[in-house]
Amino acid sequence: MIKQLIGSIGVIALVFLLAGGCTEDSEVESGEENKPEVKFDLNPGELLITIGDEPFATYSFEDTKITRPFFANVNTPCGIQATRNFPPQPEDPQDHDTMHPGIWLSFGDINGNDYWRNKAKVEHEMFVEKPKGGPGKGTFSVRNYYMSPDGKDRVLAELVEYTILVRPSGYLLIWDSTFSSDSNKITIGDQEEMGLGIRLNTAVNVEYGEGQITNAEGMKDEEGTWGKASDWIDYSGPVDDKYIGMAIMPSPDNFRSSWYHARNYGFVAANPFGRAAMEQGEKSEVTVSEGDEFELGFGIFVYCTSTGEKLDVSDAYQDYLDLRK
Repeated sequence: MIKQLIGSIGVIALVFLLAGGCTEDSEVESGEENKPEVKFDLNPGELLITIGDEPFATYSFEDTKITRPFFANVNTPCGIQATRNFPPQPEDPQDHDTMHPGIWLSFGDINGNDYWRNKAKVEHEMFVEKPKGGPGKGTFSVRNYYMSPDGKDRVLAELVEYTILVRPSGYLLIWDSTFSSDSNKITIGDQEEMGLGIRLNTAVNVEYGEGQITNAEGMKDEEGTWGKASDWIDYSGPVDDKYIGMAIMPSPDNFRSSWYHARNYGFVAANPFGRAAMEQGEKSEVTVSEGDEFELGFGIFVYCTSTGEKLDVSDAYQDYLDLRK
């Protein structure tokens, strides 16, 4: 997963300039023509994403309180929101309001800096590839810089490629990040608060609603899934006559399988770093040499069933694996 930096990112950045709020149409793949259209609307500090003219999510990259990019107010195909309201509303639990915005990737310890708790900033530099929409598919990529706590130095660069796909049973967000630094070594530490996190709609919260956490082995809720490694983890539950959920599916190409920091209050994170923090062995440390690249990938599956019955996430996981080939 660590390979020599080929230097192409800088070239792309020099030749690309994002204009206004316009987007490009993506190429239509065979068989995709009848799928609902993925569209983007770029506003200051945020990218509004719709599917079939209905809201899907807001990608926020310049929030006043949260110092890193994230997806907020993520909706299922049936229009019921999958993530907790952002910002939390009076009917929502108010904990971690600036740390659990919806869907995010962050780290409590990179070179000693805490990005998870907003103690150092992840700065959006630019859209390396401007948003491209089309039937059943939307893409965009960005470059971020992880800054020192005083905001003066760039600790590392992150190139993120996002793909949003309409699948037969839901929406799939594919998140691929590549980290590198041409000036210093990157050291990623061992904490619970690391990796790809989601915060669920209060209605499908185990503690406050009628939800359930399930991993690929069938283990349930915080008691059965916390600290366990698994191909995927699903957080879902009934809302009215529907059944909605979100599943995190770490890429099998990642350097290590993820353990899950799963909590009954509506939060789960896929964490491949916290070996000691997740009670799975000796304290670990991931080091990326100057000039090398480090890659992490995840699929986030967002779904709704009209029957009110739980979806078999194993089928969605196999679909994700097939797409990565």
